[in-house]
Amino acid sequence: MNKFNGNIVSKLPQTGTSVFAVMSGMANEHKAVNLSQGFPDFPISEELIDSVYYYMQKGFNQYAPMPGVPELRQAISKMFIQNHDAKYNPETEITITAGATQGLYTAISAFVKPGDEVIVFEPAYDSYAPAVEVNKGITKYSKLLYPDFGINWDELPKLISHNTRMIIINTPHNPTGSVLKEDDLKRLEKLTKGTDIIVLSDEVYEHLIFEGKQHQSVCRYPDLASHSIVVGSFGKTFHATGWKIGFVLMPENLMKEFRKVHQFVVFAVNTPIQYAMADYLAVPENYLSLGKFYQKKRDYFVKAVGKSKFKIIPSFGTYFQLLDYSTISDENEMDFATRLIKENGIAGIPVSPFYKNKDNNKVLRFCFAKQEETLKKAAEILCRI
Repeated sequence: MNKFNGNIVSKLPQTGTSVFAVMSGMANEHKAVNLSQGFPDFPISEELIDSVYYYMQKGFNQYAPMPGVPELRQAISKMFIQNHDAKYNPETEITITAGATQGLYTAISAFVKPGDEVIVFEPAYDSYAPAVEVNKGITKYSKLLYPDFGINWDELPKLISHNTRMIIINTPHNPTGSVLKEDDLKRLEKLTKGTDIIVLSDEVYEHLIFEGKQHQSVCRYPDLASHSIVVGSFGKTFHATGWKIGFVLMPENLMKEFRKVHQFVVFAVNTPIQYAMADYLAVPENYLSLGKFYQKKRDYFVKAVGKSKFKIIPSFGTYFQLLDYSTISDENEMDFATRLIKENGIAGIPVSPFYKNKDNNKVLRFCFAKQEETLKKAAEILCRI
């Protein structure tokens, strides 16, 4: 095809290919054990697959309603009442999205105007800042305190100005596996009370939380919930990342604006999967059991790498484990991660790309949402380094 010869002004001039794609591509090229990108290598529920097929066979293959099928929105509403005693009207306060990333992008697009400031905690999932930038907002960064990755409450209030439109939080946190505590949410509630600040809460790993901890959703704090958006993911929850189905919850006045944008970004989401998800959520054990399921995998991986030279940074949620290699090498994270793939046949993700200035803490992220055989092989390699 002939090349376009017109002038192109990039909206994301500093943005290249995602680090996930880069490291996974390199892992495939060198046939490395891939613990980089966050996707499971084990099968999803046969019951869920059968249910999707059932609804396809029954003819549920045309457009769903723009907000999502009523049955799924009702099931989500019931789930949040049971888990958090938080009431969201399924008609006006819940919308189904084509994955959590679409929900996050649409929320930012709906509320962030040129010149608005958005506070992001870093290391930050890599979709937040580009979405702000595309909408001509200004990203302000607050660094989580290393190595526990807690919020710096001395710094955060100083970042807030009359231009602050949104604060994005993420718990359980990708890439670190840290979780926010009750005190964090109460302080955030107090800090934003009486302001026009919207809190965008990325809670896609809500059910992947360990040590018997209670997930601290913004919806558990009524005043905070009144100006907050909750983003969830069925793909993350039920090991089906390729299905790209998520949801958002927010007060009705916010949802009206969200849906104005949502209808032109994606309009509607995969119909038979929505019906199948509604049925699957009717059995709470299908998601309430996941914390123990993934904690068992985390514990297996941590024990298996325990005799290595890597230092383990505790993970309390998600399916990611950070390993500190400071006693092994002085290389920066990208160089060390690249060498591990090429020379040792093991792929992790450097954490530095999750920072604006590529901070180098000599830490890599490894995904333990894998079969035991995969984790065993990965740990054997890491213990030889």
